[in-house]
Amino acid sequence: MNDLLNQLGLVGDWMTSSKQWHGAEGIPQRLLEHLTYSGLSLLFAALIGLTLGLLVGHTGRGAFAVASVANLARAIPTFGLVVLVVTLAGLSTTPVLVALVALAIPPILINTFEGVRGVDPATRDAARGVGMTEWEVLVRVEVPMALPLILLGLRVAAIQVVATATIAAYPGLGGLGRFIVDGLSRNDYELVIGGSAVVVVLALVVQILFTALRRVIVSPGLRVSASKS
Repeated sequence: MNDLLNQLGLVGDWMTSSKQWHGAEGIPQRLLEHLTYSGLSLLFAALIGLTLGLLVGHTGRGAFAVASVANLARAIPTFGLVVLVVTLAGLSTTPVLVALVALAIPPILINTFEGVRGVDPATRDAARGVGMTEWEVLVRVEVPMALPLILLGLRVAAIQVVATATIAAYPGLGGLGRFIVDGLSRNDYELVIGGSAVVVVLALVVQILFTALRRVIVSPGLRVSASKS
């Protein structure tokens, strides 16, 4: 208990220090860098994962291939991928983005696919029966009913990316991981614990934002059904 209190005290002292909130190495600048890596990675992953998930979920074609690729991507070690791309492409943001996009695609892709495929076939047939085109069936019927799972995939991906974007510091880039890497190299555990605490808080904020978004855009009936399942 004393160790925990001491660590909490270190975090409090570190975060309330004025020098941590100013300059190129302060929390605001590192947070902005971290959000940039995370936001770009999630955007690219969503474009790929949502597009493939909706297409395969609606048509049913290529389901086995998509699941296989997604599971393969999950097995790739993120840090190892960063090192590999740095070796091939040199030091830049590219290795970090490639690794984070590869990490984020599987939960988005799989949950989108499962959400669309899980729509009751009778509901699809009824939509087609009233004259809807395939595009209208997808956009007006399947996507709204699949929203709980789609948002779940995006939320899981976002939290994973925010937590893992600390790897950007290993090849010499910025982000909140800079506090952790620099703290370890200097044996400055106050810096390590403080940087880790900021990452945890950011991940909790992402969780809260997606929970609020779900309550706003998902109909109450679908929220209840998703909770029961």
